[in-house]
Amino acid sequence: MNQSFIWRRQALKFAASALCAAALSRTAQAQPSGPVRLALIESMSGPFANTGEAVFRNILWAVERVNARGGIKLPGGARMLALERYDSKGQNEEALSALRAAIDDGARIVLQGNSSATAAALVDAIDKNNERDPSRRVLFLNYSAVDPVLTNERCSFWHFRFDAHADMRVTALMDVVKDDASLKRVYLIGQDYSFGQAVLRESKRQLGALRPNVQVVGDELHPMGRVKDFSPYATKIIASGAQAVVTGNWGNDLTLLVKAAREAGFNGTFYTFYGNALGAPAAIGDAGIGRVIAVADWLPNVQTPQSEAFYQSFRARFPKAADDYVHMRMQLLVESLAQSIERAGSTDTVAVARAMEQADVTLAGQRGRMRAADHQFQQQLVVGMMDKLGAPGVKFDVEGSGYGFRVVKTVAAERAEMPTTCKMQRP
Repeated sequence: MNQSFIWRRQALKFAASALCAAALSRTAQAQPSGPVRLALIESMSGPFANTGEAVFRNILWAVERVNARGGIKLPGGARMLALERYDSKGQNEEALSALRAAIDDGARIVLQGNSSATAAALVDAIDKNNERDPSRRVLFLNYSAVDPVLTNERCSFWHFRFDAHADMRVTALMDVVKDDASLKRVYLIGQDYSFGQAVLRESKRQLGALRPNVQVVGDELHPMGRVKDFSPYATKIIASGAQAVVTGNWGNDLTLLVKAAREAGFNGTFYTFYGNALGAPAAIGDAGIGRVIAVADWLPNVQTPQSEAFYQSFRARFPKAADDYVHMRMQLLVESLAQSIERAGSTDTVAVARAMEQADVTLAGQRGRMRAADHQFQQQLVVGMMDKLGAPGVKFDVEGSGYGFRVVKTVAAERAEMPTTCKMQRP
């Protein structure tokens, strides 16, 4: 082989390497360098505005924590998270309009949770958008919409749920119900939409299996967000002879229900999904001591040093007593997103979704992992009982009310986990 040929070959190799490097440089420069936009679609006005604001504070705090540590590390450089609010006004059509606006604004991560009916509408719309417009695919991260169908027969590759679904929460509550030998009569009441219906349906099923000697003396659904006076319902509860009420109500529908029951003289127990926040403890008052039970993924009075430090940090960020409702699952959601984007090495929607199927995060001693089969987050649940601030196990109260929830049962993630009927269709 003559020397000139060798020189020519080396020159060609050098030119190819230079072209490759230039192409890589152009690709890196072409990659988006702005923040990763998160679109929060929630009721920021109307009867459930307080729930939307509570969510916003939680997600904002989680986003701030990620950004404070330098953002999300990607090959092209760190990316910050940017949280943007879209008001659904508590209406499905408004939520769908907000989704379209968020996509047009460049958001590819959508967050929502307060209302399973809205979540179902968003899942359908996102499925259609992602099939029709692959260049603008969207992920839906759900922190509170707990209708079981969303990770069962209506499961979607683009949807991830970070809250325990209704059947899982009912199972945790029934772990307490089954131990109450004195309980003979139960009244079931809920909001008349998919989630409220699911709570009542599963409660009846589990009561029949675990406590067949317990009589269901009321099984009632009411319009969501439209009842201003729950005294007629309270009168029926008392007339039924019920010793306990099981409800999945949330927001003002819960606060007004328990307030009416208290004023009517109901002395029984409330088994709730959300009785530990958003005005409910203050509305119930002393009548709730030892009588209001709530299930959650975490409570401020979980007695570990890590848990206490976590709660104190949130209170330092939002010092107003009315703002103190912190959701651990929302913090784990944002941590899972950050972890998944870094593992994917990009913000490509499909790559992030595949990485999120393997999400496994821990914060303040609380661990959660995503189940790939149906995109249902798995974590331990706790059941708390209302008591006065300062009582054993109640170091922290709720919203400055003077009442808090002591943990009476911890349900391991393995115990809370339930089978799924999801048949996931993946791209």
